[in-house]
Amino acid sequence: MLSSKSLLPSLLPYWVYNIVAGIDNEGKGAVYSYDPVGSYQRESYRAGGTASAIIQPLLDNQLGYKNQSNVDPTPLTRERVRDMVRDIFAAASERDIYTGGRGGKSVLLTLLES
Repeated sequence: MLSSKSLLPSLLPYWVYNIVAGIDNEGKGAVYSYDPVGSYQRESYRAGGTASAIIQPLLDNQLGYKNQSNVDPTPLTRERVRDMVRDIFAAASERDIYTGGRGGKSVLLTLLES
């Protein structure tokens, strides 16, 4: 489905960056990011869209523990992830006019809460 949608001639000259997330066969979360030419990579987390330059460094810091010293990575609780997503989307929507407002934020939070 992704290849048929991202390579449609009617979408040219637009570039499409897709992110697909789900659960793998071992019950672990899986995130795949696809670039406009169809290359993909499995990652622990990924931001996309107009606010990705704002969101990705926050994810790197909070989930990847990058640029932190003397920190012991601990597993995140569902509540901590939900609160983190709210905070990160709030920060992004304050800086990026295209983030929030169209229901995407509420859908993501609903998925996290279920």
